[in-house]
Amino acid sequence: MKLAEAFERIVGPDAPVEFEAYDGSRAGRAGAGVKIEVRSPRALSYLATAPNDLGLARAYVAGDIEVTGDMYTALRLLVGLKGVSPPLAEKVRIFRGLGGMKLLRRVPPVAQEVRLRGRRHSRRRDQQAISHHYDVSNRFYEWLLGPSMTYTCALYPTADVTLEQAQYAKHDLVARKLGLREGMRLLDVGCGWGGMVMHAARHYGVKALGVTLSRRQAEWAQEAIEKEGLGELAEVRHADYRDIRESGFDAISSIGLTEHIGKAQLPRYFRFLYDRLRPGGRLLNHCITRPRYTERAYYRRGFINRYVFPDGELVGVGHLISVASDVGFDIRHEENLREHYALTLAAWSANLERHWQEAVAEVGPGTARVWRLYLAGSRLGFEQNWIQLHQVLAVKPHADRSSGMPLRPDWEPIVVPDSP
Repeated sequence: MKLAEAFERIVGPDAPVEFEAYDGSRAGRAGAGVKIEVRSPRALSYLATAPNDLGLARAYVAGDIEVTGDMYTALRLLVGLKGVSPPLAEKVRIFRGLGGMKLLRRVPPVAQEVRLRGRRHSRRRDQQAISHHYDVSNRFYEWLLGPSMTYTCALYPTADVTLEQAQYAKHDLVARKLGLREGMRLLDVGCGWGGMVMHAARHYGVKALGVTLSRRQAEWAQEAIEKEGLGELAEVRHADYRDIRESGFDAISSIGLTEHIGKAQLPRYFRFLYDRLRPGGRLLNHCITRPRYTERAYYRRGFINRYVFPDGELVGVGHLISVASDVGFDIRHEENLREHYALTLAAWSANLERHWQEAVAEVGPGTARVWRLYLAGSRLGFEQNWIQLHQVLAVKPHADRSSGMPLRPDWEPIVVPDSP
């Protein structure tokens, strides 16, 4: 059986993509905006031996499948084609026609695939997981993220603002929700390249401490702090947040860390943050979640876990709120910003494509392919509501159980400067 025939049996003869295979066969719509090319028999073994979409990801990262055209558009089309998937009996006939059991031969793992050692969420293993993703290359991240060097969901007051304006708006929303004022002390756990730390120091006169497990992030952030003359107010440490001994903070921000914590560790995580706050201090927890209606963990056993965020684990926002409440937090506000993350990912993808050749030279073609696939797939996930982004605002009550919170939210509207 020719591969083009198998392709047509699976997705139908009128697929809105162009298909070409190493056996010379073609299918689909010639000249379509998206072209899928199967370059070697090894691609079929990847597809046959891995569950769900992991095999497709392996074949693409290895270069055995090529996608010409916009990756996001390609993934959106492929998701749509899943709805016309043939019944099981037809899939078995296709499997046999393409080689049957020969397709199940072992193939070498893709170099970019990672499997960590040690006890899950031990300090040593967490360090490995963070280093795998965040210590890729600061230069690569500069191309990807832009001048803000902020690798978390931005806030788009309108869809036409720039990425830099949207990241400024996100940091300022967090600052306003936390009620930051001059002279306060802020702890930012999982601080990345220090964006929130520097925003709080620069615009609010706050003494801010950030911690990250990525050595390269900490080095970049501390250098940026010194360049901007913020050394008396801002500091970023290369450390595990659990090693922070200071307490009595007026506010804590956790922006994009909770995804790495693990469900079983959440009670200790929220208890640690609670104990570091003064009474009346606020916590803003900003993280990716999964909808309550599905029990499928987005990061488990698939492409994201093997290539992007090892040991990452998503829970529903209801679970986060429940655990935070159980340790004593008074939950005051929450909102879902998933559409904002789709816009953010689109901007990052555009940055990556603008710097594609430089990125390939810097991190290698396999790693660059991982990022292209990850950004496009995540954008689709937020748009399709497979994953969400929630901000949860909480306060540590005073001894008399008062919160010190305003009667109504006072952090809107967000004003975005022309040049943040």
